[in-house]
Amino acid sequence: MAIIIKDEELTRIPGNVKPDSKKRVVLPSFLVGEDITYHIYSNSVGQIVLDPQVTVPASEAWLFKNPDAIASVRRGLAEAAQGKVSKVDISTL
Repeated sequence: MAIIIKDEELTRIPGNVKPDSKKRVVLPSFLVGEDITYHIYSNSVGQIVLDPQVTVPASEAWLFKNPDAIASVRRGLAEAAQGKVSKVDISTL
């Protein structure tokens, strides 16, 4: 199975929740982002992990399937975060 726990520093959310009559559990609003869905995992002792997911448009999925392209994007984002940017005159390209 894939590694789903990407940060083992878990924080207990205050309070308790109990499933309602339809077996639904309401999550605190600060934990739920807009357009988030969850993969649900459980283990043999009954612990449950919700792994938040977002949907990628099909027209953009190629990027995540192409290791070289996504690595290039990540390098560019890292360089931009470090201030390694320059202006380019697009008309000269």
